[in-house]
Amino acid sequence: MTDLLWPGDERAGDIFADAAVLAAMIRVEAAWLGALADAGIAPPPAADELHGLVDDADIATIAAGAEAGGNPVIALLGLVRPRLAARNAAAASWLHKGLTSQDTLDTALALCLRPAVGAILEHIAEQVGSLSALARRHRSTPMAGRTLTQHAVPITAGLRFATWLIQILDARERLTAASAALPVQLGGAAGSLAAVAALAGTPEAARRLVAATAAALDLPARDPWHTSRIPVTGIGDALVTCTDAWGRLANDVLTGSRPEIGELVEEPGEGRGGSSAMPNKRNPVLAVLVRRAALAGPPLAATLHAAAAATLDERADGAWHVEWATIRALARRTVTAAAQTSELLRHLRVDADRMAATLAAARPGIDAEQRSVSPGARAGTPYAGAADQIIDAALDRARPVGP
Repeated sequence: MTDLLWPGDERAGDIFADAAVLAAMIRVEAAWLGALADAGIAPPPAADELHGLVDDADIATIAAGAEAGGNPVIALLGLVRPRLAARNAAAASWLHKGLTSQDTLDTALALCLRPAVGAILEHIAEQVGSLSALARRHRSTPMAGRTLTQHAVPITAGLRFATWLIQILDARERLTAASAALPVQLGGAAGSLAAVAALAGTPEAARRLVAATAAALDLPARDPWHTSRIPVTGIGDALVTCTDAWGRLANDVLTGSRPEIGELVEEPGEGRGGSSAMPNKRNPVLAVLVRRAALAGPPLAATLHAAAAATLDERADGAWHVEWATIRALARRTVTAAAQTSELLRHLRVDADRMAATLAAARPGIDAEQRSVSPGARAGTPYAGAADQIIDAALDRARPVGP
């Protein structure tokens, strides 16, 4: 996939591309056929991996046909069933039996989120390594702490980097938990498993079919959640928690790289950071693009929450439909921002001399709090508080995560 209007989108590769969604839907249908056959409900020949029945050349046809039924599953089945019948009549007669479109698509989206989360976690591991090194290297590098944009008290650059690290570690925990909780969706027409129970013979047998399909797809089993969208809002919130963390550090880089401050420098790669009009410019473009993702993420998560709140009855009329493209955009943009943040931190340069000069110029005002609580303290007396302990705690927490 490419996107001229979202620079860096190619970093997300094929994650959530139409071909990936198509392949995921096929996986769901194949897993269901396998479960039916393994349980003895469908005849053994009904088990079919559904390989080679559709390919990228069919995407345009399926996309165009999706409008007629409101989702791509119906159009997909319209292509797959006759092609499957030509090679495996038993599988064709059992294809999608007991399921509804939402079962296939919700589960497919959960499968598509897996590589997105995997890519993000890989980048986070690199970020944790970079930030741990920065926190250790600059544990004692003095700088001016700032609150509400103004000089506050002296801190160390190591403390600043440790706070970036802590936020990224928090985001990692949220993302890991939300991803692990993404379940299979198998509920049938109205979420009661009525057709599945009729096929299987008992409600208990129907639930065993759900568990078997979930196991085949390596997803958690769960009772139907057609109109209980917490798994969707949960993963959306977790993705935004990541962009929040990266946005915060990008803001610090953007502020610190202003020429009048010059404490942080985003080292430009070859051909990066230039201007079409001003050859003197070296823009901190990675930080700009990461900040962009942090600004764009929350409205996408808000759309998911609005959809969850607008859901009604046993299947939603539009609220479910708005989720799909929203999840795709949020996932791809988060993967892109993860890669950009990793590169930004890999090449971030700290100007300790500028930090020291800024701190010196801020004196004596920046020492006002210290003088108020310790009137006898001499100028320049360390006022670090528990900064070392905070840095150590962050580094200890990061050790199992970083590369």
